[in-house]
Amino acid sequence: MAAETKKAKLVVIGAGPGGYVAAIRAAQLGDGVMLVEKNLLGGTCLNWGCIPTKALLACAEALETIKEAHEYGIKVTEPVPDLKAMVERKEKISAQLRNGIAQLLKANKVEVVKGAASLASPNLVKVQGEEGETEIETEKVIVATGSEPARLPTFDFDQPAILTSTEGLELTEIPKSMIIVGSGVVGSEFATIYNALGTKVTMVELMPRILPTEDERVAQQMKRILNKKGIEILTETTIEEMVEYRPDGVKARLSNGEILEAEKLLVSIGRSLNSKGLGLEEIGVELGQRGEIVVNRRMETSVPGIYAVGDVVGGILLAHVSSFEGICAAENAMGIQSEMNYDVVPACIFTEPEIASVGLTPAKAEEKGIETRIGRFMFGGLGKALAMGKGQGFVQLVVDAASDKVIGCQIMSAHASDLIHEIALAIQVGVTADQIGKTVHAHPSLAEAVMEAAEAAHDRAIHAAPARK
Repeated sequence: MAAETKKAKLVVIGAGPGGYVAAIRAAQLGDGVMLVEKNLLGGTCLNWGCIPTKALLACAEALETIKEAHEYGIKVTEPVPDLKAMVERKEKISAQLRNGIAQLLKANKVEVVKGAASLASPNLVKVQGEEGETEIETEKVIVATGSEPARLPTFDFDQPAILTSTEGLELTEIPKSMIIVGSGVVGSEFATIYNALGTKVTMVELMPRILPTEDERVAQQMKRILNKKGIEILTETTIEEMVEYRPDGVKARLSNGEILEAEKLLVSIGRSLNSKGLGLEEIGVELGQRGEIVVNRRMETSVPGIYAVGDVVGGILLAHVSSFEGICAAENAMGIQSEMNYDVVPACIFTEPEIASVGLTPAKAEEKGIETRIGRFMFGGLGKALAMGKGQGFVQLVVDAASDKVIGCQIMSAHASDLIHEIALAIQVGVTADQIGKTVHAHPSLAEAVMEAAEAAHDRAIHAAPARK
């Protein structure tokens, strides 16, 4: 049976937050856009990452709030978590969002082609679908194939007790115990979820501290919070050998000689980039050492007319970065000059409390030789935070001492992922700490902590003791 042939102006491969956004932006600028996806619309973020984890974290937060109801003057019986129902809720949310994306693609006249894509040439995309092969002749291509959980050879992933983040979202029975390998963003979020459900969680981290890419003050305080919740954290430790696999659990030997047992072991040690099997190297697209597609700030690859965005380019592996790269690539592909700017990228961790950051940490500023002033304010001194029962955490504002411009911020608090955007905009447009401090913030609100931190950078915060001279 001969392959079906189609023609397009632009083919986008992959329908995650980079790909589907690129397709819609390109369609806003012209006709003839096709989007190829072998699995589900929305990619990892919507189906096995950002959205599913936040749905389960919302369930965990609700459960924790009910457990603490007596602190709000409410008497309730002991809540019973139903993980199967939580997973069903998570699936409904993902399905609703997938349907929304499908409607947006249809409204923008983007043709969706189902199947696995590969590049036979810079202008020919082959798609292997369930009903045969489709060939698409195209002027331009955007590769947005994303990433998947990295796997270590230490672990046999065919064993039911060994999980990646994908399987960690699909459990329907709460394990009594779980080992989490890696204490970065993913590991810390899963620790938060399963600890709230009643699982005995042990985290094993190679580095000297948890959240090794975050500000040291943030990491130290989060470790104390997790320890207080009953989560055991073993830093500067690795799993050297899996001693035993059983249907109901595992035994693992640690680098310190200790033997750990648990019902489940979840591996969260990073992502593997999906650049294989696409025919990229055969047509001359340059790949880096990790398999990343090498691009410039216009998201152009080494082959004219082929662009790449999102996790597969190996930069900042965040969904919102993928989307902005997708817009940039789409605009260039459709004839509009566009470049990416990575200077102001908020990053959030949805632990309890949340962690959010943007710009430079104090340590990074010091590495760059920038003299700084640091303004801090603790949420324990904020009326709204105490009224909510969320007094843990702080705002840390990093200010250029010479110009007074805000160059970074780290927040640990309830709703930190919402609060950080005031600072992202401030950095983007060059706002000073003095200007933030003199901007009226509503009372009572969590955002007051940002104002107070800005004032603290000038040692004039009203609701905090003066810094020691």
